[in-house]
Amino acid sequence: MPDVLDVHLFASVFITLFVIMDPPGTVPIFLGLTSAMSRAQRNRAARQAVAVAFGVIVSFALFGQSLLSYMHVSLPALQASGGLLLLLVAMELLTGKMEEVKPSGNVNVNVALVPLGTPLLAGPGAIVATMVFVTQADGTTADWVAIALGVLAVHVCLWLAMRFANVIHRILGESGTILVTRIAGLLLAAIAVQLVADAVEAFIKAA
Repeated sequence: MPDVLDVHLFASVFITLFVIMDPPGTVPIFLGLTSAMSRAQRNRAARQAVAVAFGVIVSFALFGQSLLSYMHVSLPALQASGGLLLLLVAMELLTGKMEEVKPSGNVNVNVALVPLGTPLLAGPGAIVATMVFVTQADGTTADWVAIALGVLAVHVCLWLAMRFANVIHRILGESGTILVTRIAGLLLAAIAVQLVADAVEAFIKAA
């Protein structure tokens, strides 16, 4: 099994993207954006949003490294900037500072694509984290399988969260949703600090 799947890398990818993309935290936003929709329309919006987010993440996973090489950006620089960016996202989660998105009854506006699919789900934090994992990978089959399964698993969680948004929101309530968001922010802050620390260590060794 270790030759086919790097379990540690899978866990790192899954946990990092899970706390960044925050499936439980998307529930109130998704409900607000789709409040004017029927149940069938809401289910379709959930599928479209996850598909858009998955496409964006996969695109950066496949072509992000080539982009870095073209721009002459090193991995430690990406790790440092990514860590700082994730720290900002973590602070927003911890302080509850998030943009309030108003529902739209305009049938010509597909909120599943923008702003739900991107940038709310596949935002800068998730994109940078994915690129960091890809650049850190050794290029082995086990690493690629771990990253692919980690990304896929998080998007399945996102779809389940939005598919059963009404049930989840009813179970957690406002206080439960806020609590989960704060815990996610704390975990993300720890991950961000570790990224910056690894980048500083790499810079020192390179010097």
